Amino acid sequence: AVICREVGRGAKPLMDATSGNLLRAAESIAEVHAPRIGLITGFAVPTEQGPRPETDGPGGMAHMAAAFRAAGWPVRLATDALCAPACQVALVSLPRAADTPIDTDDAATLAKRWIDEGITHVISIERCGRSRDGKPRNMRGEDVSSFTPALDDLFLAAKWRRIAIGDGGNEIGMGSLPIELIARTVPNGERIACATAADDLIIAGVSNWGGYGVVGALAAVMPALAPVLLESLDAEHDARLLERLVREGNTVDGVTRKAEATVDGMPLSTHAEVIAAIRRAATG
Repeated sequence: AVICREVGRGAKPLMDATSGNLLRAAESIAEVHAPRIGLITGFAVPTEQGPRPETDGPGGMAHMAAAFRAAGWPVRLATDALCAPACQVALVSLPRAADTPIDTDDAATLAKRWIDEGITHVISIERCGRSRDGKPRNMRGEDVSSFTPALDDLFLAAKWRRIAIGDGGNEIGMGSLPIELIARTVPNGERIACATAADDLIIAGVSNWGGYGVVGALAAVMPALAPVLLESLDAEHDARLLERLVREGNTVDGVTRKAEATVDGMPLSTHAEVIAAIRRAATG
């Protein structure tokens, strides 16, 4: 798949183990007459100025929200108070996504709200999840629970379809893979591997690409809706979103820890190539 471009993390074994899940996730949404979708994102990283949200996650989330709302499907977002302002910036950067409700309550409160709302699918993208010792850990193995409330319980709260997108092994959904596979594939893998599983785990070179991929896969399996689903998914929208995230959302690149319009150390041009390839694949 286009989104499974290797970016130097050695994640190909994880991608191979989850092959086909992107299509299955898209088909699960397409099969529902009126899907209602809950999104989860927000991954803060330690910096000299304190924890700050990273640029990976909000963009892919906002592109999915824009596509779903353009198709007429209700969408909600769950994140934490630290990441909410960045997520708001990402959403308002795409007109179709601008009025997506953002929930920052505890998981139990949100679970009741989402069940009452009739959510059918929950998609977690680049959200750090609990490791086997119950603590969320970043790629360096550091415990980030002091600024990363567990949203795993929301993800697992009901029998909705659980879709997860990640790129590093420590995100919600990675519990679908054997711990041994993550341990031998990812640095600090045994320590950081998330224990929370998903129905459909999507692994991408960069998590944002997984969000773009969900939009593209839906356009491919729902060709009548393809024009509206793909309306916001282009390099221009993405570049504006990322630039605003850095300028207004207090975000940093999760790899370089710098406040610049890059994602996982990669420039806008790389992400533009992925978006163009997804659009080509989606429209045949």
